[in-house]
Amino acid sequence: MSALPNTHEVLLRNLNLVEGRPALLGVSDAGLLPECPVPGLAMTEHAGLWQSLAGDTVWEGCYGYEPEPSQGGSYDTVVVFLPKARAEFELRLALARYLAAPGAVLLVIGEKKEGIAGAIKQFSAVAGDVVKVDSARHCQVWSGRNVDALSRFRLADWLDWSRVDCAGVELSVAGLPGVFSVGRLDDGTRLLLETLAESPLTADRVLDFACGAGVIGAWLHGFRRVSGGSPIRVDGIEVQAQAVFSARQTYLNAGVSGDIFAADGLAAIKESWPAVVSNPPFHSGVKTDTSMTEQFLSQVARHLAPGGELRLVANSFLPYEALIRRYVGPVEKLAQNRRFTVYRAVRKTLG
Repeated sequence: MSALPNTHEVLLRNLNLVEGRPALLGVSDAGLLPECPVPGLAMTEHAGLWQSLAGDTVWEGCYGYEPEPSQGGSYDTVVVFLPKARAEFELRLALARYLAAPGAVLLVIGEKKEGIAGAIKQFSAVAGDVVKVDSARHCQVWSGRNVDALSRFRLADWLDWSRVDCAGVELSVAGLPGVFSVGRLDDGTRLLLETLAESPLTADRVLDFACGAGVIGAWLHGFRRVSGGSPIRVDGIEVQAQAVFSARQTYLNAGVSGDIFAADGLAAIKESWPAVVSNPPFHSGVKTDTSMTEQFLSQVARHLAPGGELRLVANSFLPYEALIRRYVGPVEKLAQNRRFTVYRAVRKTLG
């Protein structure tokens, strides 16, 4: 069995602090759950982990920040694992205050390098006199009580809308704390959209892999409308719960035709599309991690129709050109600047 994340190991070391039925917010490794003596609620933002939790007959699984109404105020201890995005901590803390019974134990666990010290100021504002109860494995554990319980929690109340204007198309984009590039159009996506305006897709069905808040799909819909083209359907795949929620709201607001799938990659997806676009992630926390994109490139050809086209933007230093050629087919660079490169590839004939 592989080692658990530091924050999970530190919780196991402090199980004496857990009273009654627990809720664990931000679980990143399902291996934690069998080690906990009393089952409860396990919340994760990761679609793959959530799907595995959904089949657990002991623990309740919760995908992101959309609990069942019956779960409010029903947990004796709520553990908040510090999220990577600092802005998300307030959201996760609000969910904890909603799920926890009045006066219940609240525990915050996080790594020092991820800003646990600063987060405790926010924790103190809603949990009374908080106390540091442990420091181990580069983590800290802080304890407080649910002295300011919430009787209502709606994820839609946390939505933040921003305007995006690119290549003659304006749209509104929904965002939530923790979503990539929330509140702005990142430079890589802008370059990709500009090339899509200069060399438009001819396909009427497109998949946006790692779709984030739905910017690309909403833009493609808007571009077809302003250019007088035929309607387009853009489906999206995204692993993070907040991004899935945001993308669906962005699509609804813009009138985009398409589904947003909560999935960890393409393995469970059966459909194929005549075109796939993507601005895939290359970070895991603060570290460069290209494994998700490499897995995507190794699988995407099976989801491209014969002669199907891939458009992908990536940081120029990442070694994707050879991988695209190997797994998809002939590749060209449509645009390149100091930071980003936009690739176009056509699916080769599969043997």
